[in-house]
Amino acid sequence: MLALASPRYPQITKSELRKLYLEKRRAISPETVAAMSQQIADRFFAAVDLEAVNSVHTFIRIPKFNEIDTSNIYFRLWRDHAAIRTFAPRVDRVTHRMESIEFEYGSELVENEWGIREPRFGPMVEPVAMDIVIVPLLCFDLAGHRVGYGKGFYDRLLRECRADCKKVGLSYFPPTEPIDDVNEGDIRLDLFVMPDRIYLPDILARPIDALSNPPS
Repeated sequence: MLALASPRYPQITKSELRKLYLEKRRAISPETVAAMSQQIADRFFAAVDLEAVNSVHTFIRIPKFNEIDTSNIYFRLWRDHAAIRTFAPRVDRVTHRMESIEFEYGSELVENEWGIREPRFGPMVEPVAMDIVIVPLLCFDLAGHRVGYGKGFYDRLLRECRADCKKVGLSYFPPTEPIDDVNEGDIRLDLFVMPDRIYLPDILARPIDALSNPPS
């Protein structure tokens, strides 16, 4: 009986992908960022069941880095899903742990040393309280591993979340081939939202295109 050979992919590391996708993201115009951010938000609400969701942790974009504008998501949560509590990250300068701080319309945001806006005040909750975590990334691979800025804040946060917490990545770009230097500290995400489709990674690393048509 012949054994099936495992597929061979070109090897590429997180640092190589980080450099490549930082350049690709810098090349996106502000108008395209705005349009794609809105498409991603629309697709998020079309794909994610919020019926039993009580809490959502979401990053707040860094405009100078051309990040996806998540305000399209959290403003709509405040408007249409007022019962859902929203949280944003704040880094503890002593422990280097990412905290989840509740924020709402009118909350004061202050910029930290990395240019990230964080809630100045608000209740903090532990990661086990999160039902959904919306995660920033530069790119992701077919198996659901993401490449971020390399500081590991989100991997540490996600490790403390419940097993049933939905980990959602937002991406301008489709998945890459599998990352070569993934380690046990890299947490796979459950769902990726792009402007034109949803990607659900599984052990076969196959895309699920059932939601690939734009929402009406």
